Amino acid sequence: MRERKPAPLFHARPLWCQLHPVHVRRRSRGTWLCSLTVAVALAACALQAWAAPSRQAMLVLQDGAALRIAPKEGSPEQARLIRGEAVELRGERLDWLQVWDYRRERGGFVRRSQLLPLPSDQPTLRAQLQLALPQEGQEGLALALASAFVQAAPAAELSSAVGAEVLDAIGQLGQRIAASSGVRRAGLLDVAARYGLRFEAFEQGDGSVKLCDAGDAYRALLNLPAATPTAKARAALALTQPDCRPTTLSSSQRLASDEARAALLQQAPLQGLPQYQANRLRSRRAAVAASRAFLSQAPVLAAEAQAELAQVEVAELAEDDQGEFNDAAMRVNAVRWLALPALQERQLSAQLQLRLVAGSSPGEQCLQLRQQGQLLLSKCSVARLPLASATLSREGRAIALAAQPLDGWRELWLLRAGPQGWTLDVLPPSLAAPGLGYVEFAGWVPGGRELLLASESRAEGRYNPRRFIQLDLTSLTPLRQSPDATALGAFQRWADPAWRGASAALR
Repeated sequence: MRERKPAPLFHARPLWCQLHPVHVRRRSRGTWLCSLTVAVALAACALQAWAAPSRQAMLVLQDGAALRIAPKEGSPEQARLIRGEAVELRGERLDWLQVWDYRRERGGFVRRSQLLPLPSDQPTLRAQLQLALPQEGQEGLALALASAFVQAAPAAELSSAVGAEVLDAIGQLGQRIAASSGVRRAGLLDVAARYGLRFEAFEQGDGSVKLCDAGDAYRALLNLPAATPTAKARAALALTQPDCRPTTLSSSQRLASDEARAALLQQAPLQGLPQYQANRLRSRRAAVAASRAFLSQAPVLAAEAQAELAQVEVAELAEDDQGEFNDAAMRVNAVRWLALPALQERQLSAQLQLRLVAGSSPGEQCLQLRQQGQLLLSKCSVARLPLASATLSREGRAIALAAQPLDGWRELWLLRAGPQGWTLDVLPPSLAAPGLGYVEFAGWVPGGRELLLASESRAEGRYNPRRFIQLDLTSLTPLRQSPDATALGAFQRWADPAWRGASAALR
């Protein structure tokens, strides 16, 4: 006859049901919102760890621990357990412990050395969590200890500094589990799901899929006054990862997403942070402000992005943060012309004038080059075309204009006068599919035959570092290039002063 089981050792009774209803209020829109105490409890107790005090819980210490029919090494296996799983102690036999596994609904024997008694007091739970958290490979065990702490702590304590510390630990574990791979990830996701962690998968532009923690614990932590600045910065950065959202969002949806990301980043204070952590926060804020500036065409946001990037201390950048800083710099540099008032007309000389007129399609505008009212050239595009960026060569035979068709991707439009009239060429940051990057005017070389450019990009998963280029205006081929502008004599003599003072290429 099948054994009659007692109530499960771990079950999903939500803690918020235990709280007094005065903590919950209703908004006019009919959605339920929670006060600070309840918000923390909701996020924490979604972990579903609720131990019954009358029975001893045991945590699995080793991946692949065998659950055997009898207390013998050669006896048949019932299952292979995963580190961090919880089982109930039923008895002892020699150096084996008899346990019941509620998830698999079967009992058996496990080596005593492969199980850890779950402490019932909070100080011991916290100490063991602090020991397990920094150890690579102990994510499942640390998550079980954090869950047990949450279920044992009163709601008021979850709002304290200790509660914030545990929520920070849960958030870090969620990030590490999402970043794991292979067979190990499958086991960790299985354990994490039992403690209530949620994950979402997002397809990337290159066809790969990124797994992201839903961030319930970190969202609760940001609302805790007792949380440390470092914990809040870690939470804000985790919740605003640019690749943890769908790539199919419309422009309005992307703007709404960026507005929400900006609000989360503002909840993390810069005061009290070590400089390298403040740099991480400023780099992310700069990138988000740049994206918002492109989507909303708001000059104030482009200026805000430049200000945030300017406050990053490059000498204090951690090595692992260099890539994100470069990406932020490319986004900010791509929108820097949007910080100036938009122009519909620009007089370049006594004869030449640039004008923007509405195109035939929604969002399209047409660039017109006119000479004393006569149309010389017209080009229509959905790109942002800041006429303030237009510059005419000394000889009056070439014009450089910034054009930004995509968020974080700025091209250079080069208009040249030739025997057959004026022509327009588009110079992209990279020949690969658009990603992040810019190519920009850096100066005219006297004589009308050469142009100075700066370029940087990340496309198709490859980073192309900054290049300073001396370009032949006739063939549009590089004559000289270098990663250091000071290595090129033309840049020393003819670089445009306005470019020197404003471009992030010289960061």
